[in-house]
Amino acid sequence: MSASPYAAVDTVIFDLDGTLIDSEPDLRAALNQMLASLGRRTVTRAEVVMMVGDGVPKLVERALRITDAERDLAPEAAVAQFLGFYEAAPADLSAPFPGAFEIVRVLKADGIKLGICTNKPEAPARDILAVFGFLEFFDVVIGGDTLADVRKPDPRPLAAAIEAVYSQPERAVMVGDSANDIDPAKALGMRSVAVSFGYSRGAAAALGADTVIDDFSELREVLVGLA
Repeated sequence: MSASPYAAVDTVIFDLDGTLIDSEPDLRAALNQMLASLGRRTVTRAEVVMMVGDGVPKLVERALRITDAERDLAPEAAVAQFLGFYEAAPADLSAPFPGAFEIVRVLKADGIKLGICTNKPEAPARDILAVFGFLEFFDVVIGGDTLADVRKPDPRPLAAAIEAVYSQPERAVMVGDSANDIDPAKALGMRSVAVSFGYSRGAAAALGADTVIDDFSELREVLVGLA
């Protein structure tokens, strides 16, 4: 059996929205269905990109605020309505980012343990992964509701993902597109890779990741080069 080319890594944890999957179109569609039912204006892609990443309650709260800050509405009801729309069609308009499926398949074939750590609820996260053929490659999926509503940037969901695959932070790498991915990795002493094509609210280079990639074709070389 040949030696692994990965001297320092046995686990890679990916964020989902804005990292593996461009899920914004389906999020926007569900938000706009919810907003239309409330008689409010629709939101644009640029607006939704700036709102995602902190879980469904925050996404809905931000959509309500920017469409009519003066009208009071019980956020719990709006969240439930949004989830009804979204969970009915979580992947109709979404698509993997270029090279995402290929790098996941290559890493799995190389013997790397793979996980997802996302603030999206676990059930639709699994549905999306299944639709695009990713689910079979992942050893663990941690969603925004997996740990009783503990979400990134709290490091506990990421720690749970690493523990589930029997790895250690120093042997794992987080791949994501926002501070919610990079900051918990730092807190755990993990290395991190930021993607430049995701939903970061600023430049990916400003997130403080160990490396920034512009395309998934770069990721294997980055991981192999870690010492």
